[in-house]
Amino acid sequence: MAHRLLLRRVWTHSVKDFCCLPSCTAATTTSSYSTSHHSVRSQASFLTASRTLPLYHIPRREVSFNVQDNDDFTERVINSELPVLVDFHAQWCGPCKILGPRLEKAVAKQKGRVAMAKVDIDDHTDLAIEYGVSAVPTVIAMRGGDVIDRFVGIKDDIQLDSFVSKVIGQ
Repeated sequence: MAHRLLLRRVWTHSVKDFCCLPSCTAATTTSSYSTSHHSVRSQASFLTASRTLPLYHIPRREVSFNVQDNDDFTERVINSELPVLVDFHAQWCGPCKILGPRLEKAVAKQKGRVAMAKVDIDDHTDLAIEYGVSAVPTVIAMRGGDVIDRFVGIKDDIQLDSFVSKVIGQ
């Protein structure tokens, strides 16, 4: 994410700097060939400030998000209008590293009908205790702040698709 933000800033600044070049500078740097002069002038006029396309950031719904703190959990999970799968995991857990991408893929197939929250139990021990997480990976399905289903351990892709479909009510 940080790399993407840095790349966007560099791109935005370099495009602005290039667009701010006077068109006469670009035209005077060409040689005496008329075809070269014409092509550079047309490129320079195409990139003037009046013709640049604005770089809009179109927000897209993320497949999953990391829970930052208890308030974030309350706002994005408990108060969510969508059903939410809460993936309790740990950085040191091998099965968690296998289940996480599989679960994200199963959630992505639902195209916005379910959300996924990732909770690191080492960072948010209080949430793990509150929801009775005694082993990782543990996935808890919540709707309207209520726990509706859960499983512990690894599941294959078919079982995950079935679990997600059951959570959204299909």
